[in-house]
Amino acid sequence: MTDQPLLALALVAGASLVGVGLVVAVSWLVRVVRRPLLVAPHAGGMPVVEHAVSRWHVRWPTLALVFLAFDMEMIFMFPWTLVVARSGPAAAVEMFVFLGVLLAGVAYAWREGAFRWS
Repeated sequence: MTDQPLLALALVAGASLVGVGLVVAVSWLVRVVRRPLLVAPHAGGMPVVEHAVSRWHVRWPTLALVFLAFDMEMIFMFPWTLVVARSGPAAAVEMFVFLGVLLAGVAYAWREGAFRWS
């Protein structure tokens, strides 16, 4: 831009000060009032029962993963029913190996107590 390093430094410092000044001015103009939300529409107008970031049981993610495993199984089962007639017994063997892996995962989750809610 220029051959004068002090002028370039002054321009960068000035632009930085203007930027910081704008941020401070906007933060003063737009004040966020921090007070608890006691009455507000939630879940279709129902009253708020608990905080939005409340604790949830640690078993929910495990249950969600088991659901996704079986959901993926169904996604792969529907096209398989159309292909198995053309591919022959090899497709049937592959699908039963896939189902066996899923069943092994469910057996492991069952053994570890993922399905117990007590």
